[in-house]
Amino acid sequence: MARVSDGPEPVEEIDLERVLCRLADLDATGCREFRLGGGAEALRGFVVRTGATAQAYVNRCAHLTLRLNLLPDRFLTHDGSMILCTAHGAIYEKATGYCVAGPCSGKSLRRVPVRIAGGYVMLEEGVDAAALAAPQE
Repeated sequence: MARVSDGPEPVEEIDLERVLCRLADLDATGCREFRLGGGAEALRGFVVRTGATAQAYVNRCAHLTLRLNLLPDRFLTHDGSMILCTAHGAIYEKATGYCVAGPCSGKSLRRVPVRIAGGYVMLEEGVDAAALAAPQE
């Protein structure tokens, strides 16, 4: 646990093991990859900036169980407005993870519940990272 403060507010304790990234690390159209845990059961995902907040998703295409990106932190279309699967061109909304075009149109990415605390994007309390990492049936 660590104590953080954004200024004159009371100091908040945060669980460092649940921190995915700093909100400040994401510019207006930013995106950042993360990994929680180790081995085959690690949760691999990414965080995207959506206005003043952020959304997080498991790094797995809704069409096949392939990673969405080929290069580190590269999940977005050229203009940064949508999430792109580089394997087969599926396009997803940043705010919802809903696929609007491609072979999985109408399906959604698996959301990772997050909150902002002390300027950090964190995994919500009570969320089982290993369960999120497991393939969906």
